[in-house]
Parts: sequence; structure tokens; C-alpha cells
Amino acid sequence: MWRLKDYRSYEELKTDIDEYMKFYNEERYQEKLNSLAPLEFRHQAVA
Repeated sequence: MWRLKDYRSYEELKTDIDEYMKFYNEERYQEKLNSLAPLEFRHQAVA
């Protein structure tokens, strides 16, 4: 469940957005990638 957060500064908001984008694009497990995270899938493909 999503939780709302009150941000005290733009930098705090930007940091959270950057962290989520990194998680979403590099770390989250994806069924279409054989249940691997994108970085794990790339490393496996290169090896």
C-alpha cells in the first residue's frame, strides 16, 4: 500500500524520486526476465 509523505524540501522529494527510479529500473524483480532484476539479467546475459 502506498503511503503519502510530507516533504519538507524539494531536495528531499527529488532524492526519494531518484531512489524509486533506481529501484524500478534496476532492482525490482520482473517475471518477464525469469524473475530476475534487470541488472541481474544483464549480468547473466553477458556472462
